[in-house]
Amino acid sequence: MQDRIKYWKGIEELDNTPEFAKHAHNEFPEFLPVNSEAGGEDVPSTGKTARRDFLKLLGFSVAAVSLASCETPVRKAIPYLNKPVDLEPGVANWYASTYYQNGDYNSILVKTREGRPIKVEPNPSSSLTPFGTSAKAQGSLLGLYDNNRLRYPLIKGKEAEWNEVDKQIMSRLANVRGKVAFVSSTIISPTTQKLIKEFGARFANFEHVTYDANSASALLQANGGVIPGYDFSKANVVVGINADFLGTWLAPVPFAKQYIKNRKVNPDNPTMSRHYQFETIYSLTGANADVRVPIKPSEEAAVVSALYSAITGQGSAIGSVADANALKAVIKELQANKGKALVVSGSNDPGIQAMITSINSALGAEGSTIDAASPYFVKQGSDAQMLRLINEMNAGSVGAVFFYNANPVYNHPLSAKVVTGLSKVGLKVSFADRIEETSALADYVTPDHHYLESWNDFEPKKGFLSLSQPAISPIFTTRQMQDSLLTWSGNNTNFYEYLRNNWRTVSTGDFNKFWEQTVHDGVLENGTSMLAINASAVTATPSVRVIAPNAIEAVVYEKVAIGTGDLAGNPWLQELPDPITKATWGNYVAMPRKMSVEMGVVQGDVLKVTLANGTSIELPALVQPGQANGTVGIAMGYGRNLDAMPVAQGIGANAYPVATVVDNTILYTGAVKLEKTGAVSPIAQTQTHHTIMDRLVVQENSLANYKENPKEVTEYIRLATHEGPAKPATISLWDDYEYKNHHWGMVIDLNSCIGCGACTMSCNVENNIPVVGKAEVLNRREMHWMRIDRYYSAVEHEEKDYATMEDPAENPSVIFQPMLCQHCNHAPCETVCPVAATMHSSEGINQMVYNRCVGTRYCANNCPYKVRRFNWFAYANNDKFNFNQTMNNDLGKMVLNPDVTVRARGVMEKCSFCVQRVQLGKLEAKRENRRPKDGEIVTACAQSCPTEAIVFGDMKDSESRISQILARQQGERAFHVLEELNVQPNVTYLTKIRNLA
Repeated sequence: MQDRIKYWKGIEELDNTPEFAKHAHNEFPEFLPVNSEAGGEDVPSTGKTARRDFLKLLGFSVAAVSLASCETPVRKAIPYLNKPVDLEPGVANWYASTYYQNGDYNSILVKTREGRPIKVEPNPSSSLTPFGTSAKAQGSLLGLYDNNRLRYPLIKGKEAEWNEVDKQIMSRLANVRGKVAFVSSTIISPTTQKLIKEFGARFANFEHVTYDANSASALLQANGGVIPGYDFSKANVVVGINADFLGTWLAPVPFAKQYIKNRKVNPDNPTMSRHYQFETIYSLTGANADVRVPIKPSEEAAVVSALYSAITGQGSAIGSVADANALKAVIKELQANKGKALVVSGSNDPGIQAMITSINSALGAEGSTIDAASPYFVKQGSDAQMLRLINEMNAGSVGAVFFYNANPVYNHPLSAKVVTGLSKVGLKVSFADRIEETSALADYVTPDHHYLESWNDFEPKKGFLSLSQPAISPIFTTRQMQDSLLTWSGNNTNFYEYLRNNWRTVSTGDFNKFWEQTVHDGVLENGTSMLAINASAVTATPSVRVIAPNAIEAVVYEKVAIGTGDLAGNPWLQELPDPITKATWGNYVAMPRKMSVEMGVVQGDVLKVTLANGTSIELPALVQPGQANGTVGIAMGYGRNLDAMPVAQGIGANAYPVATVVDNTILYTGAVKLEKTGAVSPIAQTQTHHTIMDRLVVQENSLANYKENPKEVTEYIRLATHEGPAKPATISLWDDYEYKNHHWGMVIDLNSCIGCGACTMSCNVENNIPVVGKAEVLNRREMHWMRIDRYYSAVEHEEKDYATMEDPAENPSVIFQPMLCQHCNHAPCETVCPVAATMHSSEGINQMVYNRCVGTRYCANNCPYKVRRFNWFAYANNDKFNFNQTMNNDLGKMVLNPDVTVRARGVMEKCSFCVQRVQLGKLEAKRENRRPKDGEIVTACAQSCPTEAIVFGDMKDSESRISQILARQQGERAFHVLEELNVQPNVTYLTKIRNLA
């Protein structure tokens, strides 16, 4: 009999635990107690409720919600006395700019309304990131309106005037003794690099130390001081070894664009690349791989050395690999695809990276899958350089140190040694925008502007230049770091003029015209390069550093949303679910199922993690299917207990001390000991808040089957009738709608969706979706209109041999499915609303009329997709949700989109297909007396997708992209979720195709 694929959302559903079974069929679960941090006064669960109490509670809640839904927030309007020439109320202005932080690069367009930035979108003029953004780029907007930013410079922690700060720093620099060090994370600004060199030239002993919290130092040593110009779009075979290149490694947005180019399939070109991934934790990249092999950190050298020996014919393989058959298949395919293969590794071991470089060279990657003439500059940090500076500070030979986008007291494994070293430095200056771990020890804090208040330039990849320009005047009395350096150098030029003067060297013809055009476009991609990289004199050689196997090997990794911790104070990003674990608001000890059973650990048990140096941290356990046995994973970026970062206070623990320093290199792994503490701390996850009840929701098939017959890769539900099997849509009690003008719809390609969550974040920003906090997520009350469902899957054999059967959680496959309101033509929510608050538009959009909604929640109960959200609280102006920066203070409210109402308490809300964007596009077309052109109207989720997995458009337009996709894919990969219910969604999915080995 044919094997069947079983899908499940989490360990709870796989095991059908009592807790899961209890809530699986309960639309509105019993309330959990709500702590004071998250707010709310829910009735604690007691298991039973008396009938009289139930009726009293019901009567009160209905009355309260009805009253609340009728309230309208007070709004004040102040007219312009002298209106700016370039500003029209109600009309958006757009500014080309650039987002860059810790390797995450995006050329962007910034949307402003009435002079305030409210949205970030991709810049189509960029060929590096022409569509899509990262979730962090979307969320970075909120940092502009962070009330916890410093509003003025500080001297010894006290407010000061800029003149006094400048006077004191210049005086102390004139008499400085010893080395002057400028410590920063990677700077890809050519002009800023030039300025730092000029600033340092004044001193007899100056060094610019570049340090990255998540280092790629070994990769740089193996490739002449630069990141190779990887091009995944030209690879038929991709092999990743602990490199999350779709999530956090180096340049995920450009890499995702390249990677997905060879993953989109159609009958005219039924080919796609094959992706092998060897990794410890379950990463976003591993979830997209065709073949994934779990390995321990101590096994990584064996994998790489085996590839090195087989491909280059040099050296010899060491040790054994858990899945020798998979390794043999990888070697065979790499050898068969020379010139069209690429191997990447996230290791920070120079010897391993040197072997990877030799492997790619032997495969003929240079000139095809690696563009040697155009390397990446997004990581430039040197572990050895930073370690040397720490020793010099402790030796007392450093006279002054400046910190720019660098926080080693928090994110360096030798944090304690950094602290002692700083105590011996005479002058310490920080450019941090708040009091954080390192700036708290500084003599002077001269807060930098937010990037949306600044001028700057960038070169993330050789020959790809971009600019950033202020989209708003500085909100606080801050000053751009570059202007501070110019002032302390005695240079009266401001940085804007300094920047222009530097760009004169690359202009042709009329400079003013050239400058205005470049600022307008945001990019210059004519091959010009301005950034000079100092290549390392020491080049790594292929070698193997054997890591002794330990009982428990820990890995420190970077999360897609929180990153290295700089953005931990951003509530949007804290509440964005991790793509794999679907956990929010904190880090945890991720461990494989087998290990948790052996230790008697259940999810939520607090574990004491003791490190090799004797220090320890405590975190709850999370059972992670597919993780290598004998390992644990802990995310970096948490444990930031700062007054200046209240959102992150009490959230998780700092995992950087888990990393180890070996031979001037930071290795993000280490041996640990685990102990149960007896405490329990629930993890706020969004994934298992409902069940699919074993129904057909996601669909996938193999490339072999697709090539054989594309019309048989998708399963379609048919109903039995007296005339034979029939489509559900042909049997209905409903009258079909007739769409005369427009019929809006969406197609989502499951082959292209990598699960990054950028669409969810973009939707949150566009539609003023509130942040609810950890306690409310635990109560299953997150408000996201769009979610990315992550399904684990494993083959379910009909004839089971329980003695030899593999645990489905051992190494399951993953499939992602964006889920939003399906805007059904036969919407079941519309028929049950007693006040017609949810209704169908003449253009196929299921709409919510908030003023009508009285909060009965009948519509949510009747929605088979569970995409409706009930706002239990007034999240705006509510002290119980004080972390909700977007709605609880006047500054935070500046980020709100004025085209979308902030909903009052007690109403149902959901995806609107960004109806405000639809209406704007129609009005602009009407003003020009024409129909909207295809591509003019794009939803926020579609515009932010880095892989173009989401296509939105008018299905009445036969020439539109969506119409052409539907015409081509009907009967092949196109399907509707829960088609058998005959709700006739306007969202169509395309079956995922896997290139299985």
